[in-house]
Amino acid sequence: MTDLPIWHPPSGRGPGLVLIQEIFGLDDYLRSVAADLAAAGYVVAIPELFRRIAPGWSSTHDEAGVAASMEVAASFDPELGLADVLETVAHLRALPTVTGGVGVLGFCLGGSLAFAAAAEGAPDTAVSFYGSTVAASIGELSRVTCPIQFHFGGKDPYIPRADVAVVESAVAAHPGAEIHVQEEAGHAFHNHVAPMFHHPEAAARAWTLTTEFLRRTLPA
Repeated sequence: MTDLPIWHPPSGRGPGLVLIQEIFGLDDYLRSVAADLAAAGYVVAIPELFRRIAPGWSSTHDEAGVAASMEVAASFDPELGLADVLETVAHLRALPTVTGGVGVLGFCLGGSLAFAAAAEGAPDTAVSFYGSTVAASIGELSRVTCPIQFHFGGKDPYIPRADVAVVESAVAAHPGAEIHVQEEAGHAFHNHVAPMFHHPEAAARAWTLTTEFLRRTLPA
């Protein structure tokens, strides 16, 4: 992974977090999340998932941007993306500034990959926001040995509430897993630069749950 962008905490050292992008690429939103996590004490790295098909990809957050991003994402190979995430986990583990483990945290496309990485690799913790493939691959939860937290919107037009219920049922039977559903929110509700998606109250609640979970499972 060349030119891997990394954010360091004020102390210069801390646990690692691989932050995994939405289909919008490395945009202002993702940079702001990385900055927030770094301020909380984490060394944050963002792998460029679309580098093979659309290097430097970043789109707007309106209908046109969603359509363009969906087109790029249609050419995306999830297996190669998962390999990139796991490679970034390994890269962070090898950094002298990373102490105390490495976790994964992803939104949308990244939420699906965070779950896949937790099943396939060995991160120390995982947070998955509204991953559209999570319900279909929930059988993989049995392979997850680290703490994992899922977030969904109850009114997500891309992820039916019945699919979220499937995840809820599996999580209830899996030690170390938890799920939080913001019933009034839709997809990508945490994305504060996307007015068509953002739900401020749901975003604030989910982010508080996320930071508390990270403090518990990957303390900085």
